[in-house]
Amino acid sequence: MRNLSILFLLCLLTACDWSAKREKRTQELVDQEILAIDWEDVDQYPLFADCDELDSKSDQKKCFMETLLRHFSKSLQNSDLVLEKEIKDTIFVNFRMEDTGAITLINIKNDEQLSQQVPDFRNQIEKSLNSLPKIEPALKRGIPVSAKFRIPIVLQ
Repeated sequence: MRNLSILFLLCLLTACDWSAKREKRTQELVDQEILAIDWEDVDQYPLFADCDELDSKSDQKKCFMETLLRHFSKSLQNSDLVLEKEIKDTIFVNFRMEDTGAITLINIKNDEQLSQQVPDFRNQIEKSLNSLPKIEPALKRGIPVSAKFRIPIVLQ
């Protein structure tokens, strides 16, 4: 009985060592996988209802951007923006597409002249963003993620 107890104790101590080695190896694999992920790019761009999720990533991006720019164009054409002076400029709208599908305006670049003539311009952009049709968020490894975007708006 005593020999059996000693044998059991030795097996128990050795098994703990095996478990620790397996856990260490698993952690090493996880660390390697995390380092291999390109955190600056998404696997699938946000999609509007008329964009095909089976298209290539470049086609998804093109569909997303074209739909977004079409919406902005219609929205700004329908607004009552009145300018005192003619402006020919490009402004950049930076926004975040949240993992929930919500959109948050971050900022608008190069809008100094425009904001002087149309103080309500930022609100118009926010309204336009908030009135977008439902968007499915970007995906990274099958998980919805937040993504930042910058779109140019050419004013003429």
